[in-house]
Amino acid sequence: MSTLTLWQRPFNRPFSPAFDTDRWVRDFFGPATASDWRTPSNGFHPAAEITKDGDDAVIRLELPGIDVDKDVTVELADGRVVVHGERRDEYAGTDPADANRTLREVRYGSFRRSFAVPAHVTGDAVTASYDAGVLTVRVAGVYAGSEPRRIAITK
Repeated sequence: MSTLTLWQRPFNRPFSPAFDTDRWVRDFFGPATASDWRTPSNGFHPAAEITKDGDDAVIRLELPGIDVDKDVTVELADGRVVVHGERRDEYAGTDPADANRTLREVRYGSFRRSFAVPAHVTGDAVTASYDAGVLTVRVAGVYAGSEPRRIAITK
């Protein structure tokens, strides 16, 4: 048995300036997102970010260590951009290195993230690229014509 362990900051008193409530809740209850009821708690759930770039929506997903050519699919289906795939554990199975793993914080498994888009978006408007562990999906024209218009009130 190895004596190497992950060091964590000692538990601080509640309401002190150094007390991290968010971290304490995450450690106690585990991660909580709106889609957790659909995703197994032991699965991989990549972090996502959506930004507006002119009339386009840009979705970025953190997917380090994933072979996107084999293990990731981007689709437009039923008014949603769907990204699904799998992060494979290269040491799983009969490899003797798996038995010697003393710390495992990296999550493996399949994942699925979906993002709603307006009905006018077609498959030609969606492009995807991968660089430095980040999958970038650009959906052209999502915000086109979405500027608010003032409506006259009649009496």
